[in-house]
Amino acid sequence: MRITVTVDGTNYTDEVEPRQLLVHYLREQVGKVGTVVGCDTSNCGACTVHLNGQSVKSCSVLAVQADGSEITTIEGLARDGKLHPVQQAFHDNHALQCGFCTPGMIMQSIDLLGDNPDPDEQQVRHGLEGNLCRCTGYQNIVKAVRDAAQKMSPGAGPEAEQVSRTPSHATGGE
Repeated sequence: MRITVTVDGTNYTDEVEPRQLLVHYLREQVGKVGTVVGCDTSNCGACTVHLNGQSVKSCSVLAVQADGSEITTIEGLARDGKLHPVQQAFHDNHALQCGFCTPGMIMQSIDLLGDNPDPDEQQVRHGLEGNLCRCTGYQNIVKAVRDAAQKMSPGAGPEAEQVSRTPSHATGGE
C-alpha cells in the first residue's frame, strides 16, 4: 500500500506492508531512529510520537493508519539548533540515565503539558503512567516536566506542539 505522511515537516510517500507498524516505518523507511522499539506491545511507551498533535504509541498504530497524517518524532522537536523546552528541561534536570525511555517520555510530557500546562507532581506521574523507565525513580523526570511547564509559553516548538496556558479540555462558563 502507498502512504503519504509528513514526518517532522518533511513529506514522504512510500510503499508499506499493510501490517507494518508505524514505529518500524519511521525507523526503517524514514530513518527516524530516535523513536525506539521497546516492547512492541504498547506497554512501555518508548516509541511515543505525536500523530496529528496527539501522543500515540507508534507500536500500536499501523503505518497505513497514519496515511495523510502529520507525525512529530523526538528528532523533529528542536528548532534552529535549540532544544524544545521539554528536551532542555530533561537535560537540565538530569531526567535520564540510560536514555532508552527518554524520547517517549519527552513526547508524552509535551502532550501532557498541552492538556495541563501547570501539573502538580501527582498529575505528572498520572500523565506519564503509560511510559516506563527501568533506571530512574522518576523523581528527576517529574522535576523536569514541572520545570518545563514553568518555562514553556505559547509558540514553543512547532504549531502542533504549542502549549497554551488554558487547558485544551477547559469548557469555560463558570
